Amino acid sequence: MKRLPRDFYIEDAVDVAKKLLGKYIVREYDGKKLIAKIVETEAYKAMGDKAAHMNNNKITQRTKIAFEVGGHAYIYLIYGMYYCFNIVTCEKGVGGAVLVRGVEPIDGIKDMMLNRYNKVEEKKSKVKNITNGPGKLCMALNIDKSFYGEDLCTSDKLYITEGEIVKGKEIVQSKRINIDYAQEAKDFLWRFYR
Repeated sequence: MKRLPRDFYIEDAVDVAKKLLGKYIVREYDGKKLIAKIVETEAYKAMGDKAAHMNNNKITQRTKIAFEVGGHAYIYLIYGMYYCFNIVTCEKGVGGAVLVRGVEPIDGIKDMMLNRYNKVEEKKSKVKNITNGPGKLCMALNIDKSFYGEDLCTSDKLYITEGEIVKGKEIVQSKRINIDYAQEAKDFLWRFYR
């Protein structure tokens, strides 16, 4: 599997969010290689997006990585307990990111289960729900705050590779989730899945 190059990420967040569908997240640690296909994303921009942490070019200790060149990991904690994995987009200084909302396990499913449940589950419902949310996928893939700023183009622990080709007509576009506070931005159709 060929790793995605830097120029893949140096585009508008909405465009990258669509292009990431079907690509593979690879997480390597302790001699293990976990692979999952990206099936759901949301785009966030630094200008005109009241749902984004970095709206109005707000650079803080938390958001500063979102203004780096595309291809870096932006990890943050929500509800004081769940990590979210975002991929920085655009040229340096522009500010944009794609939240990876859901993935489909491809390889290393038993290790993903151990990471999520501390045991290997046989129930179909547990297997189905192992990575169908941003916090769940971070737990399953063992992604935490230590990956904040990780360069996905050079890292040997966390990176994105080519995967399946998802054609435009296969992509479903909808409103983003849990952003009712975001005024008009709550209606942007910047969530993508297949």
